Amino acid sequence: MNLRELEYLVAVDEEQHFNRAAERCFVSQPTLSGQLKKLEEELGVLLIERSTRHVAMTDVGTAVAQQARHILKEVKAIKEITQSFSDPMAGELNLGLIPTLAPYLLPEIISPLKTNFPHLTLWLHEYQTSILLEKLKNAELDLLILALPVNTDEFAEIDLFSEAFWLAAPNNEHLSKKKDIQLMDLNQQEMFLLEEGHCLRGQALDVCFSAGARENNAFRATSLETLRHMVSEGIGMTLLPALAVPKKRSADDSIQYIPFSEPKPSRRIGMLHRKGSYREASYQQIAQVIKNLDLSQRK
Repeated sequence: MNLRELEYLVAVDEEQHFNRAAERCFVSQPTLSGQLKKLEEELGVLLIERSTRHVAMTDVGTAVAQQARHILKEVKAIKEITQSFSDPMAGELNLGLIPTLAPYLLPEIISPLKTNFPHLTLWLHEYQTSILLEKLKNAELDLLILALPVNTDEFAEIDLFSEAFWLAAPNNEHLSKKKDIQLMDLNQQEMFLLEEGHCLRGQALDVCFSAGARENNAFRATSLETLRHMVSEGIGMTLLPALAVPKKRSADDSIQYIPFSEPKPSRRIGMLHRKGSYREASYQQIAQVIKNLDLSQRK
């Protein structure tokens, strides 16, 4: 039995598909399948039910996969300990981000992080909050950047910056003529929002409720860019976080981005890591680089 076989088993348990599990582990499907067959022979039990149509874990397979997660987590902790004693800002780090942040924040932070930590290799992962938290818990990810607070005391938080919301309105909307708006300006207005599963949806709903606005239930977007396209069609408005507002806008842009006057509705952006991690000092250094960018003043 070796660690790679345990990684393959966990991948199959979570993907429920040999090809996807193989892609995730960067090996061929026959290699993954063969190694798992070898593991079954060594343990003397059937871990995975195979057929031409589906893959399913047996009860013992599920139990072994869960134990394998604990083993892999502890192995990762051992690597973190040794890394912290050699060069805490070198090696690999798996960073997870939420979809409403990753495409807009990463261009701002990657270059400064590379400059400050040239020996650190960042592996980037984008998932919704619930998946990120599960992967952090299972030590598949080391560090998260997402909207806070998160309803758990299992992890440690590091605040980074506050990100204001902006109104994105089509040119044919009367609010688009304003230089800035107040929450009361949204009273009785309909807003396009993201679909369930995005934490930004709940944050935007809170803003809408406090302003007396309501959601347009005819459509829910899968991404901020889809929301932006809907607004550009001239059929509705939405709220966008500041980093998603373009730095440069052409004169013929069909969307107007309007800031809120004080007090601005906003969301807290921060980092999460497992409590007691031996790399906590590294995370604090990464956080300081991001804080120095002063992204609260990005717009």
